[in-house]
Amino acid sequence: MEDDTEKSPPDGAYGEPKKYDPSFKGPIHNRGCTDVICCILLVLAIIAYVAVGIVAWTYGDPRKVIYPTDSKGQFCGQVGTPNEKKPFLFYFNIMKCASPLILLEFQCPTPQICVEKCPDRFLTYLTVATTQQNFDYYKNFCRYGFNDFSKSPVEVLRDQDCPAMITPSKPFTRRCFPAINIKKGVITVGNETTFDDGKGDKRRNVSDLVEGAKKANVVLEARQVAMKIFEDYTVSWYWIIIGLIIAMLISLLFVVLLRFLAGIMVWVMIVLVIAVMGYGIFHCYMEYARLKDASGSDVSLKDIGFQTDFRVYLHLRQTWLAFMIILCIMEVVIILILIFLRKRIMIAIALIKEASRAVGHVMCSLLFPLVTFLLVCLCIAYWAITAVFLSTSNEAVYKIFNETVCDYSSKRCDPETFNSTNVTRLCPNARCQFAFYGGETYYHKYLIVFQIYNAFMFLWLANFVIALGQVTLAGAFASYYWAFKKPDDMPAFPIFSSLGRALRYHTGSLAFGSLILAIVQLIRIMLEYLDHKLKGAENKCARFLLCCLKCCFWCLEKFIKFLNRNAYIMIAIYGTNFCTSAKNAFFLLMRNIIRVAVLDKVTDFLLFLGKLLVVGCVGILAFFFFTHRIRIVQDTAPALNYYWVPILTVIVGSYLIAHGFFSVYGMCVDTLFLCFLEDLERNDGSTDRPFFMSPNLQKLLNKKNKGQTDK
Repeated sequence: MEDDTEKSPPDGAYGEPKKYDPSFKGPIHNRGCTDVICCILLVLAIIAYVAVGIVAWTYGDPRKVIYPTDSKGQFCGQVGTPNEKKPFLFYFNIMKCASPLILLEFQCPTPQICVEKCPDRFLTYLTVATTQQNFDYYKNFCRYGFNDFSKSPVEVLRDQDCPAMITPSKPFTRRCFPAINIKKGVITVGNETTFDDGKGDKRRNVSDLVEGAKKANVVLEARQVAMKIFEDYTVSWYWIIIGLIIAMLISLLFVVLLRFLAGIMVWVMIVLVIAVMGYGIFHCYMEYARLKDASGSDVSLKDIGFQTDFRVYLHLRQTWLAFMIILCIMEVVIILILIFLRKRIMIAIALIKEASRAVGHVMCSLLFPLVTFLLVCLCIAYWAITAVFLSTSNEAVYKIFNETVCDYSSKRCDPETFNSTNVTRLCPNARCQFAFYGGETYYHKYLIVFQIYNAFMFLWLANFVIALGQVTLAGAFASYYWAFKKPDDMPAFPIFSSLGRALRYHTGSLAFGSLILAIVQLIRIMLEYLDHKLKGAENKCARFLLCCLKCCFWCLEKFIKFLNRNAYIMIAIYGTNFCTSAKNAFFLLMRNIIRVAVLDKVTDFLLFLGKLLVVGCVGILAFFFFTHRIRIVQDTAPALNYYWVPILTVIVGSYLIAHGFFSVYGMCVDTLFLCFLEDLERNDGSTDRPFFMSPNLQKLLNKKNKGQTDK
């Protein structure tokens, strides 16, 4: 086998290769604090973050989220208020609430009152006024205190003292939505197919109401589905937990077996990929030949344009020809890569085997992601609670609503003094109604700043926690690689030793790296917000520029994550500051760019294949169990409304569990890879400079330590 020597870049292009250091035997212990300024900045930022949380909790009122608000700004169902026994919000005219934005905010330009129960019958005010019946029932849905049925119906409806009609409704999120039924093509509200709109004797079809309220009924249908899903969870939760435990055991078993079967699995995966792509080429050719004489199959893609039903394209020969060409190109590229980089793949397999041995000697590393997970959950909880309190720390804002054209419409008003203003004279139908929670006080002007700071600190702290986990694992696995006699030369508790070094010396460096990443992520969030706001804009140039910025910052975020990960490995080994570690890691990778391009992708794909294997095994087992297809436990499986609910839950949970195990494995591979590259630069296999790599890697590279016999 030929010597695995890379063609190095020009001297000094990416720094000088590492020199031999006889005192270097793994992660150094005599190190100093790095990036102290960033450490101080992080502490001050956390103190300010706590201050923002205290301010939010002082001024915030979560009732604004929990309880609906009527037109007077009063909470429905809140204990100690006049509406304590009225938990539901009733809309006078639900048709005015059909806008998706209005449904999202649960506020619309129609009078809203709190009621004890949602209406359960269909009535119109004209019917009640004419027949002199159901007054006591109907007045429950009129303005508070209204009892003047001596007024003419025209005056009552003009002053909006009562709704023009009430319809059978169902409560959802403490709000009353019409219970509209569709049976045999006939749309009804209760037993009525028409309703009186209160504007004369005109009788309108209920379909008009449906057009205005159909979005609200989508919410009701979603509620029914949600209730069924909840029922499924109540009868299958323990089986879901069992499925997740099985996923954990399979993940652990896979990690253990990977040490012995890594080579076989890689080659089986490669063969399967080539075979699947070969079958794809054959299938595309057969479809292309089958459509040769089919009418309309020779129409070009340009002629039919864009179609939302993608099945249309499958009836065109041009589509299958394009698929076949693409697959042929990919097949040829993969085969050429395998021919010219076969040695690199063997090195990747050996590196993966070495990672398995490292994980075997540091078994507690498999549990360490739980610590990271709990810390990230703590960050999420603090961010969410602070965001809710900040969003509810504003005041009630009232605006003028009017049925006709009015110069004062949508302007702010004071409900206590509104009737004494000249607005009622200029706009007789105007009314001052609660709109939303806002405010223009000194404190409220800075709410958006507080929310942005809350989001920024969440990103910074979450990235810091992830960085701490990466540095800890990197230090533990580096101590394994640089132990000449494994595991005798390893520290007794490599995980705890590495964690202690990271917290004591490198909090500032971790804060620096996570700060850069948090800034880029915050900019991406702002760009997404601008893109959402500019969706209806006609300025194509601005939209194009925004898309370019989003793409650039997405690439920048991926690069920073890659750079940070390798910088953290260097920090864990050498104890240098963030910038020096990032530069050294980058130059080391660039000096070995071919190995990086091949080994990194091969190992990443193998780990992804392992995740799919775990998810596939558990998902198939869950499918056969919850669909009652396993005869042995056919009667044990619970009866479900939607069998896909527990199956999807098990699949998603299994992927997260597998990702947790393989994230440790991925960090181990990356750490050993950097150590492997430095080992090649530092040592030459002589008695004074022996290689630290495993005998398998030495054999693949046609290298060996002097005094080591061939086996």
